[in-house]
Amino acid sequence: MTKKSTKFKRFFKSNSFLIFFSILGSFLLLLIIFSLVDIFVRSLILNIETFLAVLVDGIVLKSIFLTFYASFLATLIAVMFGTPLSYMIARYDFKGKSFIESIINVPLMIPHSVAGLLIYSLFMRRGVIGAPLKQIGIIFEDSIWGIVVALLFVSMPIFINNAKDGFKSLNPHFERVAYSLGANQRQAFIKVVLPLTKRHIFTGAIMCWARGISEFGAVLLIAYYPMIAPILVYYRFNTQGLEGSGAIAVLLIILSLIIFIILYFLTKEREFKEENGEIQ
Repeated sequence: MTKKSTKFKRFFKSNSFLIFFSILGSFLLLLIIFSLVDIFVRSLILNIETFLAVLVDGIVLKSIFLTFYASFLATLIAVMFGTPLSYMIARYDFKGKSFIESIINVPLMIPHSVAGLLIYSLFMRRGVIGAPLKQIGIIFEDSIWGIVVALLFVSMPIFINNAKDGFKSLNPHFERVAYSLGANQRQAFIKVVLPLTKRHIFTGAIMCWARGISEFGAVLLIAYYPMIAPILVYYRFNTQGLEGSGAIAVLLIILSLIIFIILYFLTKEREFKEENGEIQ
């Protein structure tokens, strides 16, 4: 037995548990990798003409812009109303708290088509909310507002849970110090709590935005038109097959990756500057 084989057996024996877990986990990674590689090869490398045509297709570009914009609006609303709710849940104990947390997570548990049905029933022209708002000109069916409310419904739990975890991780001692120095609750929250939990809030907002970009089922029932990118992919697949829809999917993946990579490096750069005292 050679010295090299002995070292290999020793390494395998001492790390057998880690190797076993690595093999199990690799199946999920390979599923994602093979899916991405397959669609890129089929719709970009082997079908470059269609992909280039998609780049100048006004309908596709408008659909993608609408997707990102509507998801941004939904995320903005989630941050505005979800941050106070997350803080209350994280910092205070009250009756019904567990029930409220369960209600918040309902959109994550139910099928997306069911979520769309709930939104449609409530915001349609004859709905409890849709009917009175229709009288003042706000219509949700087949409009951007229907898209936004559907995206908000399915994505807000992600932001709320991330922000809640951030507030829970913050030591209450920091707030008590602020109170002892004369700050009221509003001042302590704005000047102490928010700066110390901004990473959780920012991460939650990005994940909320990403979740909105990927939504299909909830939007389909309330606002088939104007088409967001996932619905356009579905429509092109039904009318043109994989060749017509794959190029749009690849473009959407590329744009999403570019945006999130930029945001990732901007966040890392800011963290580096904060750690080195460059940002006060």
